[in-house]
Formats: sequence, C-alpha cells, structure tokens
Amino acid sequence: MSVNRATLVANLGADPELKHTPSGVAVCTFSVATTEKYKKKDGEKVEDTTWHKIVVWQQLAEICAKYLNKGSQVYLEGKISNRSYDDRDGKKCFTSEVVCDKMQMLGSKPEGQRHAKDPGASQKQHEEPPFNPEDDIPF
Repeated sequence: MSVNRATLVANLGADPELKHTPSGVAVCTFSVATTEKYKKKDGEKVEDTTWHKIVVWQQLAEICAKYLNKGSQVYLEGKISNRSYDDRDGKKCFTSEVVCDKMQMLGSKPEGQRHAKDPGASQKQHEEPPFNPEDDIPF
C-alpha cells in the first residue's frame, strides 16, 4: 500500500489566481508558506519557512479564488504531484505542487478581505477531473 497525501496549515503569500482551461474547467493556483520555529542547541532561535505551490480544480477553485486573499490562513489537503513543462525558451522545467481537494479557511479575516456570501463554502469538496492532454494547463 502507498499513500500520497499532503496536509498543510499555512498562509497565502499572494492572492489566488483563477484561470480556465480551453474547455472551461476552473483552475486556481496560489502559494502558501509554512514556518517551523525551533531553538538550536546553543539557544539561537531559528525560523525556517517553506513555500508550497497549490493547484485547485473545478468548484473548489472558484471558492478559493472568491474567498481567499494574501495572508489568509488555510487548512489544505491534497496529493503531491510532480510534473514537467517546457518554458518559453523551450527549456524543460520540473515542479512539485499539492493538488488540493480539501480546503478549510482558518483564523480571522485579514483586513480588507472579501466578504463570504456562502459561509459553508470552504467545506465544499470536488473530485479532480480526469487528465485530458487536449486541455492546455493555463500556467
């Protein structure tokens, strides 16, 4: 048996970006930061921040784009995905990301955050669409 599951409690580093594939499927991308704080043996305090790329599909993508902002604290679950793509110069690039299928908003709203019209929206889930090589990923 194998398990590919990531669980994060993190803060958004920027507002989410919502795009649609040519077939109209919503995809939302954003980065989140997790910070580990600890003391070294000599007493020095260390703060280690790791950035994670997040990809969300379909209805949950629309919800993330509507309700999340830079600074929002979120609980995320999803699978770790590694993929390659060719950049604008034709160079092959590799990336790792969490393809999120669960999201829960946490904490208080940052000042100026959009108002939620559907208070239960953060708990909605979706199933990832099957991969279609004819759909261009818009990022």
